[in-house]
Amino acid sequence: MPRLTRAPRGTRRRRDGTGLGMPALPHPLTAPAEWAEIARPGTPLHWAAFDVSGGPGSRRDLLYAEVTSRVRENGVPVLGQLDAAYGRRPFGELVSDASHYLDWYRVDGFYLDRAPVGRAEAADCHWVITTLRALLEQEGAPARGRGAAGHIVLGHGTHPDACYADLADQLVTFAGPWDRYRWSEAPQWTAAHPPSRFVHLVHGLPEVHLDSALRIARWQGAGTVCLTDGSAREGTGPWAGLPGYWDRAVRAVGGGAGERPPPTM
Repeated sequence: MPRLTRAPRGTRRRRDGTGLGMPALPHPLTAPAEWAEIARPGTPLHWAAFDVSGGPGSRRDLLYAEVTSRVRENGVPVLGQLDAAYGRRPFGELVSDASHYLDWYRVDGFYLDRAPVGRAEAADCHWVITTLRALLEQEGAPARGRGAAGHIVLGHGTHPDACYADLADQLVTFAGPWDRYRWSEAPQWTAAHPPSRFVHLVHGLPEVHLDSALRIARWQGAGTVCLTDGSAREGTGPWAGLPGYWDRAVRAVGGGAGERPPPTM
Protein backbone atom coordinates (compact mmCIF):
# COMPACT_ATOMS: atom_id res chain seq x y z
CA MET A 1 0.00 0.00 0.00
CA PRO A 2 1.26 3.53 -0.73
CA ARG A 3 2.66 5.38 2.26
CA LEU A 4 0.80 8.47 1.09
CA THR A 5 -2.64 7.70 2.53
CA ARG A 6 -3.90 11.27 2.55
CA ALA A 7 -3.05 14.43 0.68
CA PRO A 8 -0.59 16.91 2.18
CA ARG A 9 -2.42 19.61 4.10
CA GLY A 10 -4.01 22.05 1.66
CA THR A 11 -3.65 19.85 -1.42
CA ARG A 12 -6.39 20.31 -3.98
CA ARG A 13 -7.95 16.91 -4.56
CA ARG A 14 -9.00 17.44 -8.17
CA ARG A 15 -10.16 14.48 -10.21
CA ASP A 16 -10.86 16.27 -13.47
CA GLY A 17 -8.59 17.37 -16.26
CA THR A 18 -6.07 14.51 -16.05
CA GLY A 19 -4.31 13.85 -19.34
CA LEU A 20 -1.33 12.09 -20.85
CA GLY A 21 2.10 13.40 -21.73
CA MET A 22 4.52 11.61 -24.03
CA PRO A 23 8.08 12.67 -23.13
CA ALA A 24 10.28 10.74 -25.57
CA LEU A 25 8.61 9.35 -28.65
CA PRO A 26 10.83 7.13 -30.83
CA HIS A 27 11.54 7.67 -34.52
CA PRO A 28 8.43 7.20 -36.72
CA LEU A 29 10.32 4.76 -38.93
CA THR A 30 10.65 2.30 -36.03
CA ALA A 31 7.41 3.18 -34.25
CA PRO A 32 4.72 4.03 -36.83
CA ALA A 33 1.96 2.50 -34.70
CA GLU A 34 2.86 4.67 -31.71
CA TRP A 35 2.68 7.86 -33.77
CA ALA A 36 -0.59 6.73 -35.32
CA GLU A 37 -2.09 6.22 -31.87
CA ILE A 38 -1.14 9.62 -30.51
CA ALA A 39 -2.43 11.26 -33.70
CA ARG A 40 -5.81 9.61 -33.24
CA PRO A 41 -8.55 12.19 -32.55
CA GLY A 42 -9.97 12.05 -29.05
CA THR A 43 -6.80 10.82 -27.32
CA PRO A 44 -6.45 12.79 -24.04
CA LEU A 45 -2.93 14.06 -24.74
CA HIS A 46 -1.70 17.26 -23.13
CA TRP A 47 1.48 17.23 -25.22
CA ALA A 48 3.94 14.98 -27.05
CA ALA A 49 7.71 15.55 -27.03
CA PHE A 50 10.32 14.17 -29.41
CA ASP A 51 14.09 14.09 -29.74
CA VAL A 52 15.54 13.42 -33.19
CA SER A 53 19.14 12.75 -32.16
CA GLY A 54 20.15 14.31 -28.86
CA GLY A 55 18.13 17.32 -29.98
CA PRO A 56 16.78 18.37 -33.39
CA GLY A 57 19.48 16.54 -35.33
CA SER A 58 21.72 17.99 -38.02
CA ARG A 59 19.04 18.48 -40.67
CA ARG A 60 15.28 18.33 -41.14
CA ASP A 61 13.91 14.78 -40.93
CA LEU A 62 10.96 14.52 -43.31
CA LEU A 63 9.33 11.65 -41.41
CA TYR A 64 9.34 13.62 -38.17
CA ALA A 65 8.01 16.66 -39.99
CA GLU A 66 5.10 14.62 -41.36
CA VAL A 67 4.06 12.85 -38.16
CA THR A 68 4.40 15.90 -35.92
CA SER A 69 2.20 17.85 -38.31
CA ARG A 70 -0.50 15.18 -38.07
CA VAL A 71 -0.38 15.19 -34.27
CA ARG A 72 -0.62 18.98 -34.23
CA GLU A 73 -3.68 18.86 -36.51
CA ASN A 74 -5.56 17.29 -33.60
CA GLY A 75 -4.74 20.19 -31.31
CA VAL A 76 -1.96 18.41 -29.39
CA PRO A 77 1.09 20.61 -28.68
CA VAL A 78 4.28 19.06 -30.07
CA LEU A 79 7.39 19.85 -28.01
CA GLY A 80 11.02 19.70 -29.04
CA GLN A 81 13.19 18.02 -26.42
CA LEU A 82 16.26 19.91 -25.21
CA ASP A 83 18.91 18.57 -22.85
CA ALA A 84 19.48 21.17 -20.11
CA ALA A 85 22.19 19.00 -18.46
CA TYR A 86 21.04 20.12 -14.99
CA GLY A 87 21.87 23.73 -15.83
CA ARG A 88 25.32 23.03 -17.27
CA ARG A 89 24.38 23.17 -20.96
CA PRO A 90 25.76 26.31 -22.67
CA PHE A 91 23.08 28.89 -23.35
CA GLY A 92 24.05 29.23 -27.01
CA GLU A 93 23.68 25.50 -27.65
CA LEU A 94 20.20 25.44 -26.17
CA VAL A 95 19.06 28.42 -28.22
CA SER A 96 20.59 26.98 -31.40
CA ASP A 97 18.80 23.64 -30.92
CA ALA A 98 15.54 25.43 -30.13
CA SER A 99 15.82 27.50 -33.32
CA HIS A 100 16.33 24.37 -35.40
CA TYR A 101 13.28 22.71 -33.86
CA LEU A 102 11.25 25.77 -34.82
CA ASP A 103 12.68 26.10 -38.31
CA TRP A 104 12.38 22.43 -39.21
CA TYR A 105 9.33 21.21 -37.25
CA ARG A 106 7.34 24.28 -36.17
CA VAL A 107 7.15 22.97 -32.61
CA ASP A 108 4.65 24.42 -30.14
CA GLY A 109 7.08 24.50 -27.23
CA PHE A 110 9.94 22.72 -25.52
CA TYR A 111 10.60 19.94 -23.03
CA LEU A 112 13.80 20.69 -21.10
CA ASP A 113 15.08 17.30 -20.05
CA ARG A 114 17.41 17.09 -17.03
CA ALA A 115 16.32 20.53 -15.86
CA PRO A 116 18.10 21.95 -12.79
CA VAL A 117 16.45 21.77 -9.39
CA GLY A 118 18.40 24.14 -7.11
CA ARG A 119 17.65 27.78 -6.33
CA ALA A 120 21.16 28.80 -7.44
CA GLU A 121 20.43 27.69 -11.02
CA ALA A 122 16.94 29.23 -11.20
CA ALA A 123 18.04 32.63 -12.55
CA ASP A 124 19.86 31.07 -15.51
CA CYS A 125 16.91 28.74 -16.12
CA HIS A 126 14.59 31.74 -16.14
CA TRP A 127 16.75 33.45 -18.75
CA VAL A 128 16.68 30.35 -20.96
CA ILE A 129 12.89 30.09 -20.70
CA THR A 130 12.44 33.81 -21.41
CA THR A 131 14.53 33.40 -24.57
CA LEU A 132 12.60 30.31 -25.66
CA ARG A 133 9.31 32.20 -25.17
CA ALA A 134 10.64 35.02 -27.35
CA LEU A 135 11.57 32.56 -30.11
CA LEU A 136 8.15 30.92 -29.92
CA GLU A 137 6.38 34.26 -30.05
CA GLN A 138 8.49 35.29 -33.02
CA GLU A 139 7.36 32.15 -34.84
CA GLY A 140 3.72 32.83 -34.01
CA ALA A 141 3.22 30.08 -31.43
CA PRO A 142 -0.18 30.60 -29.76
CA ALA A 143 -0.49 31.61 -26.12
CA ARG A 144 -1.50 28.69 -23.93
CA GLY A 145 -2.38 27.99 -20.29
CA ARG A 146 -0.45 30.81 -18.64
CA GLY A 147 -1.00 33.37 -21.38
CA ALA A 148 2.58 33.09 -22.69
CA ALA A 149 3.68 31.90 -26.11
CA GLY A 150 4.09 28.16 -26.50
CA HIS A 151 4.33 25.49 -23.82
CA ILE A 152 7.42 24.90 -21.67
CA VAL A 153 7.92 21.77 -19.55
CA LEU A 154 10.84 21.48 -17.13
CA GLY A 155 11.86 17.83 -16.84
CA HIS A 156 13.34 17.87 -13.35
CA GLY A 157 12.33 14.30 -12.53
CA THR A 158 12.04 15.23 -8.86
CA HIS A 159 10.62 18.10 -6.83
CA PRO A 160 12.77 21.19 -7.43
CA ASP A 161 12.98 24.32 -5.34
CA ALA A 162 9.55 25.95 -5.16
CA CYS A 163 10.75 28.98 -7.14
CA TYR A 164 10.66 26.94 -10.37
CA ALA A 165 6.87 26.83 -10.24
CA ASP A 166 6.84 30.44 -11.46
CA LEU A 167 9.13 29.80 -14.42
CA ALA A 168 7.45 27.26 -16.71
CA ASP A 169 4.03 25.95 -17.66
CA GLN A 170 4.68 22.52 -16.14
CA LEU A 171 7.22 20.82 -13.90
CA VAL A 172 8.01 17.10 -14.04
CA THR A 173 8.22 16.43 -10.31
CA PHE A 174 8.49 12.65 -10.52
CA ALA A 175 10.19 10.43 -13.10
CA GLY A 176 11.02 6.92 -12.05
CA PRO A 177 9.83 3.36 -11.41
CA TRP A 178 6.55 2.27 -9.90
CA ASP A 179 8.18 0.65 -6.88
CA ARG A 180 9.43 4.11 -5.87
CA TYR A 181 6.35 6.05 -6.98
CA ARG A 182 4.00 4.03 -4.82
CA TRP A 183 5.74 5.38 -1.69
CA SER A 184 6.26 8.93 -2.95
CA GLU A 185 5.00 12.12 -1.36
CA ALA A 186 4.54 15.68 -2.56
CA PRO A 187 6.02 18.60 -0.59
CA GLN A 188 3.63 21.10 0.89
CA TRP A 189 4.45 23.95 -1.52
CA THR A 190 2.86 22.06 -4.43
CA ALA A 191 -0.57 22.49 -2.82
CA ALA A 192 -0.51 26.19 -3.73
CA HIS A 193 -0.60 25.34 -7.45
CA PRO A 194 -3.22 23.62 -9.64
CA PRO A 195 -2.71 20.06 -10.97
CA SER A 196 -2.19 21.47 -14.45
CA ARG A 197 1.28 22.60 -13.35
CA PHE A 198 2.69 19.15 -12.50
CA VAL A 199 3.68 16.05 -14.46
CA HIS A 200 4.44 12.53 -13.16
CA LEU A 201 6.25 9.95 -15.30
CA VAL A 202 6.10 6.37 -14.03
CA HIS A 203 7.71 3.36 -15.70
CA GLY A 204 7.77 -0.34 -14.84
CA LEU A 205 4.10 -0.08 -13.89
CA PRO A 206 2.18 -3.37 -14.12
CA GLU A 207 -1.31 -3.06 -15.56
CA VAL A 208 -2.83 -4.32 -12.33
CA HIS A 209 -1.58 -1.15 -10.59
CA LEU A 210 -2.69 1.33 -13.25
CA ASP A 211 -5.66 2.62 -11.26
CA SER A 212 -3.56 2.92 -8.11
CA ALA A 213 -0.95 5.00 -9.94
CA LEU A 214 -3.64 7.34 -11.24
CA ARG A 215 -5.05 7.74 -7.74
CA ILE A 216 -1.61 8.69 -6.42
CA ALA A 217 -1.11 11.21 -9.24
CA ARG A 218 -4.47 12.83 -8.59
CA TRP A 219 -4.01 12.79 -4.82
CA GLN A 220 -0.64 14.50 -5.16
CA GLY A 221 -2.02 17.05 -7.62
CA ALA A 222 -0.42 16.00 -10.92
CA GLY A 223 -2.61 16.78 -13.93
CA THR A 224 -0.41 15.18 -16.61
CA VAL A 225 0.91 11.62 -16.42
CA CYS A 226 2.87 9.12 -18.44
CA LEU A 227 2.28 5.58 -17.16
CA THR A 228 4.03 2.67 -18.84
CA ASP A 229 5.08 -0.91 -18.28
CA GLY A 230 8.27 -0.16 -20.21
CA SER A 231 11.75 -0.17 -18.68
CA ALA A 232 15.21 0.98 -19.74
CA ARG A 233 16.95 -1.70 -21.79
CA GLU A 234 19.56 -1.90 -24.51
CA GLY A 235 20.09 1.84 -24.56
CA THR A 236 16.38 2.57 -24.96
CA GLY A 237 14.69 4.79 -22.40
CA PRO A 238 11.60 3.55 -20.56
CA TRP A 239 9.37 6.18 -22.20
CA ALA A 240 10.03 5.04 -25.77
CA GLY A 241 6.89 3.41 -27.12
CA LEU A 242 3.45 2.92 -25.66
CA PRO A 243 2.50 0.62 -22.77
CA GLY A 244 0.88 -2.71 -23.49
CA TYR A 245 -2.26 -1.39 -21.80
CA TRP A 246 -2.41 1.86 -23.80
CA ASP A 247 -6.14 1.67 -24.60
CA ARG A 248 -6.99 1.04 -20.97
CA ALA A 249 -4.78 3.96 -19.88
CA VAL A 250 -6.57 6.23 -22.35
CA ARG A 251 -9.94 5.19 -20.97
CA ALA A 252 -8.74 5.57 -17.38
CA VAL A 253 -7.85 9.22 -17.84
CA GLY A 254 -11.16 9.93 -19.56
CA GLY A 255 -10.37 9.56 -23.24
CA GLY A 256 -13.11 7.11 -24.13
CA ALA A 257 -10.83 4.85 -26.16
CA GLY A 258 -13.72 2.66 -27.19
CA GLU A 259 -15.36 5.57 -29.04
CA ARG A 260 -12.28 6.93 -30.77
CA PRO A 261 -12.02 6.75 -34.56
CA PRO A 262 -9.26 4.65 -36.11
CA PRO A 263 -5.73 6.02 -36.45
CA THR A 264 -5.20 8.58 -39.22
CA MET A 265 -1.66 7.46 -40.10
